[in-house]
Amino acid sequence: MDTDVLVVGGGPVGLTLAIDLGRRGVRCTLIEQKAEPAFLPKMERCNARTMEMYRRMGLSAQIRAAGLREDVPMDVYVVLAMNERPLLRLPYPSVAQATAHIRATTDGTEPLEAYQLISQYTLEPLLKSVLEQMPTVRVRFGCEFHAFEQDSQGVTATVHGAGGTETIRARYLVGCDGGGSAVRKQTGIRLRGEGDLMRLRQALFHCDELFDMLPIGNGPGHGRHYHVADDRATFLIMQDSTRHWTLHSRVETDAEMADAFERAVGVPVAYEMLSCQPWRQNLLLADRYRDGRVFLAGDAAHLVIPTGGLGMNTGIGDAVDLSWKLAGTLEGWGGPGLLNSYEVERRQVGDRNVGASRYASMGRRAWRSMYRPGIRDASPAGAAIRRDLARVADVEQRKTNEMIGAELGYRYVGSPVIADVPGGPEHLFRQYVPTTWPGARLPHVWLDDGTAMQDKLSDGYTLLKLGSAAREGINTDGLERPLRDRGVPLETVSIADEVAREVYGYDLLLVRPDLHVVWRGNQLPEEPLALVDIAIGNST
Repeated sequence: MDTDVLVVGGGPVGLTLAIDLGRRGVRCTLIEQKAEPAFLPKMERCNARTMEMYRRMGLSAQIRAAGLREDVPMDVYVVLAMNERPLLRLPYPSVAQATAHIRATTDGTEPLEAYQLISQYTLEPLLKSVLEQMPTVRVRFGCEFHAFEQDSQGVTATVHGAGGTETIRARYLVGCDGGGSAVRKQTGIRLRGEGDLMRLRQALFHCDELFDMLPIGNGPGHGRHYHVADDRATFLIMQDSTRHWTLHSRVETDAEMADAFERAVGVPVAYEMLSCQPWRQNLLLADRYRDGRVFLAGDAAHLVIPTGGLGMNTGIGDAVDLSWKLAGTLEGWGGPGLLNSYEVERRQVGDRNVGASRYASMGRRAWRSMYRPGIRDASPAGAAIRRDLARVADVEQRKTNEMIGAELGYRYVGSPVIADVPGGPEHLFRQYVPTTWPGARLPHVWLDDGTAMQDKLSDGYTLLKLGSAAREGINTDGLERPLRDRGVPLETVSIADEVAREVYGYDLLLVRPDLHVVWRGNQLPEEPLALVDIAIGNST
């Protein structure tokens, strides 16, 4: 074998997967057809759950340093133009404000990390630089994937690089190569759902002065998104540098995009249009996430409308779920159900997030449908149009910007590596209710010493002893010994803090490397060996 895992695609998902494999000591090769990361915006925000995952990798501080500075508010505006009084302002906290709120919250309802605005053209080079320092990982940009063949032992990929055509032999291959995935197409796996819902153009502008000019006249102040109330779905996004702006609009030509930018700003500014390209809104999900030794992750497996910010962030969840399962299988302690669980777990999240994106998109369409040609008229009729649109947007636009339930509250149901219990809390898009129900993410709580519970958990499995189990030192050898005998990485952590016990509701919790709960109880199960088999994928 040339490598254990071949990752095809050097976007945020592929880079994150390779980083997490590398930190687990897995031999990994990442190939990307571009010679260097492209200066294109695409995604522009890591949500709270993604930042928790990057914290586990030791990257959250670097990402924050590279991204938007912490004092800038994340406000969202609906405007006629940026030099006119906004029709609606939806206030959202800056990273500094969100972090302070998180620090003061002890009931498990908040994430450990706040979101971070960081553009893809900033994030990709950062992740690439981290990956290039890992001794077990080989990074090859300017190397294009062509085809693969697989057998019972591995995958042979044909690629084309600077030296011509060659083959790479790997135990597993992961396609992180986007919506047009060549890997997915060769497997024959289809994307299904709602395609080509709307066609727009996206342009990236460089403008040094616009951010510092805000507010312009009676216009809005600093924020993240500026939705123009027109009939072209025009939408201006501030990027992390505050000197770059992305514009989306339903126009026919690149030249019209420059006109749309000028109309949206409303006053003359010096700017340069750096790129412009068409794109289509899709709500699509792959039939399967796996074909033998070949897996799909990120946009190769699911395509959503950016409303709700669930595209790249869902892909990062795919990468983190798959990485430790590949590592466990390669290390020999993972049973056949471990890799089988990837599709079971992540496809249901992909399906839910396609639904969440549809829900958010319908909200945006609802208030945009209130547009009327007389919206600018200085008349009672014009004022009524503006008032009605703002009233609807005050309800419907929030569906795009308030997705904390989809971010933190997803729970794996029916997974072969979760001690599943019938029932369970409802899956909510906009509200997060902390729970330790098996399959859920372990809620964040602050401990008495000021540290975070998540920071106490190992990169492998963690057996948490809380409450009386921690105070009285309950014997858990019946669960610990068989896990360790099978080579499973496990740490036992005793926390006597009352707040943690109150939030989590149980004395004992078995938590996976990705912070999802495998099992909970107040005493060891009657058949701990059966729980061990479930946790590592040996259960039939």
